Amino acid sequence: MPQVAPVVVADIASEQGARLAADAGCRATTVEEALVAADVDAVVIATPPHTHAELAQAALRAGKDVFCEKPLAATPGEAAQTRALAESLDRVVVVDHVMRYNPLLRAIQTVQHHLGLEPVRFLFENDAADESLPRDHWFWDEASSGGIFVEHGVHFFDAATMFVTEPATSVTAVSTSRQGWPSPDLVTATVTHGDCLATHTHSFTHAHRCERQLMRIDYGSAEARIAGWIPVEAVLDLHVDPAGESAVRALVASPELAGLGRGLDGWHVGVQADDVAGDAEAMGRGRHFGASRRLTVTLSLGGEAAKQTVYAACVAAALRDLHGCRTEPGRQPLSGPRTAEAAVVVADCATRAAALRRAVAVPTAPRPRPLVDHLSAKETL
Repeated sequence: MPQVAPVVVADIASEQGARLAADAGCRATTVEEALVAADVDAVVIATPPHTHAELAQAALRAGKDVFCEKPLAATPGEAAQTRALAESLDRVVVVDHVMRYNPLLRAIQTVQHHLGLEPVRFLFENDAADESLPRDHWFWDEASSGGIFVEHGVHFFDAATMFVTEPATSVTAVSTSRQGWPSPDLVTATVTHGDCLATHTHSFTHAHRCERQLMRIDYGSAEARIAGWIPVEAVLDLHVDPAGESAVRALVASPELAGLGRGLDGWHVGVQADDVAGDAEAMGRGRHFGASRRLTVTLSLGGEAAKQTVYAACVAAALRDLHGCRTEPGRQPLSGPRTAEAAVVVADCATRAAALRRAVAVPTAPRPRPLVDHLSAKETL
């Protein structure tokens, strides 16, 4: 990626920082020195969540743009302060919500937009591994991580808003943990978005080899099923009329969709069509639609074996997005501080709802700015 090159590494663990700097072919230094270095244009923050806001704000005040690991901050107040500071200083902040750069999710977004689909329900289930998370890991210290909803759930609170157009208004949640554990290891939240419900379940209770993740978007007349927390496989099941089938086939063959996975060897899109017995028209939730044809659209980025490659490609796309926002006046990032702040707000509401055992209203967050230039297919990967 010629637009981005590492210059310095700063780590409170100096020996570890020195090793990483050597591997990256750059110099090791301190945070303070990095922020005043003339050859540093942007700062990557890859630290525990409770440090994100302080480091991001220091970088912004030093005149640096920021690429921040999610969440933007551990609390809504810190997220709002960071977003407001970036806007007041006209600096670029990209938050590493990698789902926004994933070709499968962007392909489903594209189909949803072209067919005029509206989600009835969004579901995400995450059976994640805890083999590498011993009891004393900072992940279990809610003062450091913010808890599961904040540290990890923000990915999917944010991902839901890629498909659900109405903002979150309320959250109900529950949590539990194994006996004697310092914090919850299994949580569920249901978020109300207008007339759509989004349910998010996260557990850190599995062996690595037993991890499972499923995202499901229910449109009534259609359904999307996406596998992997780094999505690598997806299936779209659609009931359409002949005009809808023609639209889907044209879209699948178009550069707009076919180009999204450019650069990944495993990228494949296929369509299977079948006649449906019965009436040519159907109705669900009061809406009539043509349903004489059933389409199955399969999308693949190469399966489980490609997960790390896809993850790296999504991060690279986010970094290119940061570079594009630095060089193109008026361009807004696909994953910027406003959408990231909104995810932190919902995560905080979920944490409080689980503790209070009642629904919590979601305060109104600043709406994302209109995107002057979405990523092109070339920039995605």
